[in-house]
Amino acid sequence: MYNPKDKTRKSENRPLASYTYAGRWVTGEVSKNKFPARSMDSRAAYQLIRDEMNLDGNPALNLASFVTTWMEDEAEKLIMESLNKNYIDTEEYPQTRTIHDRLIRITGDLFHAPQAVGTATVGSSEAIMLALLAHKRRWRHKRAAAGQDYSRPNIVFGGDVHSCWEKFALYFDVEKRVIPLQPDKYTIGPDEVAPLIDENTIAVGAVLGTTFSGQCDDFTGINDLLLKLKTETGLDIPIHIDGASGGFVAAFAFPEFLCDFRLEQVKSMNVSNHKFGLVYPGMGTVLFRDESQVPEELIFQINYLGGSMANYSLNFSKPSAMILAQYYNFLRLGRSGYTRIIGNIMKIAAYVEQALADTGKFILLADGGEKYLPVAALRLRDSSRYDVFEISRRLRRYGWIVPAYTMPPNAGEIAVLRIVVREDFSLDMAENFVEDVKRVLGELEENPVKAAVKRNGRHGVC
Repeated sequence: MYNPKDKTRKSENRPLASYTYAGRWVTGEVSKNKFPARSMDSRAAYQLIRDEMNLDGNPALNLASFVTTWMEDEAEKLIMESLNKNYIDTEEYPQTRTIHDRLIRITGDLFHAPQAVGTATVGSSEAIMLALLAHKRRWRHKRAAAGQDYSRPNIVFGGDVHSCWEKFALYFDVEKRVIPLQPDKYTIGPDEVAPLIDENTIAVGAVLGTTFSGQCDDFTGINDLLLKLKTETGLDIPIHIDGASGGFVAAFAFPEFLCDFRLEQVKSMNVSNHKFGLVYPGMGTVLFRDESQVPEELIFQINYLGGSMANYSLNFSKPSAMILAQYYNFLRLGRSGYTRIIGNIMKIAAYVEQALADTGKFILLADGGEKYLPVAALRLRDSSRYDVFEISRRLRRYGWIVPAYTMPPNAGEIAVLRIVVREDFSLDMAENFVEDVKRVLGELEENPVKAAVKRNGRHGVC
């Protein structure tokens, strides 16, 4: 949201953008804040914007983001050819809708949904909110049918979730019951969930690959707890699996890991296709076990675009491009291709993590056997002379974008350096990165700076 008081650069205080290239194309200054009065040569507009973008970081060196930064030429060609198609116009673009529906069935098959229904979204935040809205409405129906109060819904999840879970609770008036993390435990299990659930709980959230440490919540333990509760009390509380970061990783690197609809109480799940589905932003998917999980009144029947269509979304319009790009990847790579790619990036992440641990300066947040994401998450053994925030800042000199952050409550005293490995991060690049980290460590050992731990705000590390 634009805030006129939020100035990201001092140069923005000057109201005009001066021309460049000695006025080769633009001979007057351009307003930054007022709608242009006159047209501009297309080459000039392109060059002005392109040159500003040079101030951004290099996506290939961005080790902060899980989001895909490279696709094949053929995929990019499909994207360019479909940029002008609004997915919501299914009457005009029926084959795009057909391909979308194939994607839902294929993705449901990947995660073992008995009769998968769902929809593509603009990302996992929308997907999670759609799933939780459905659970809230089903819980409300059950309570109303039994003549019980339905004014106090709650939802249970851990401090390892993305900020969109807290947004859902705030925006849709649901009490959030958050299980805080601990200095030596960054996930949740049945022992932490049990005291917080009751007849007003609409769902329990469990994370498949936390962005903080790459670990997973105890899905089997939470599922067994809720099955026992259902048998003993009749309460049928669903689990929603947040697979934004780890869904595709688990499907191909850990196919036997029970983290999807094979668990009886898992009624919904989301994945971020624009992460390890290997497509550009923005696309996510929400899946339901079957159509009974989505109350009919949440499905809008719309006919003002030329034909009747069913719609379940928070964001009405969305691009077709990434839906087609995801279908391209599914056809192009298949299970063997995804398994090869995900396996490779997991190996490179393990190399980075071990190489940094071998410096003797870092402690791993998670043992290799506990991690389900291609990330290296580490903290300093000794942060009295310098901290991970200073390491992150100095790595910028070499072009690397590496996040440093503190863990959520009650593990907030732990400051972490995290490296995400994506498909376009080769072993050669990993070796260069490790060497640059060693250079930074050498600088800091020789001239330490006073550590000053920085607290992050709402935890939405992505």
